[in-house]
Amino acid sequence: MPRSVNNVASRHRRKKVMKLAKGYFGRRKNVWTVAKNAVEKGLLYAYRDRKTKKREFRALWIQRINAGAREHGLSYSQFMGGLKKAGIDLNRKVLADLALNHPTAFQGIIEKVK
Repeated sequence: MPRSVNNVASRHRRKKVMKLAKGYFGRRKNVWTVAKNAVEKGLLYAYRDRKTKKREFRALWIQRINAGAREHGLSYSQFMGGLKKAGIDLNRKVLADLALNHPTAFQGIIEKVK
């Protein structure tokens, strides 16, 4: 019995990877084996960094809230503890935006916390 090769499926699989490799530099964009490795690595980085992005943004928000609170004589932990006691339910993303772009609104929150 002759060997059967599903060339259509193979080509489709390769084209899919080569399309993902579009825009890469050098042989990564047009040589199958190099492109396949580059795309696999890129997808791994994308998966990993979707989680890292959340961590980095939370850290950034905390830094901004801390800077805003310290201008009014509170540390970050005192400010967040005061928020809980005052029953103000704002997340860090919103608080950081207020501290950065709306200092008067943030100052109002600080007064309620104090």
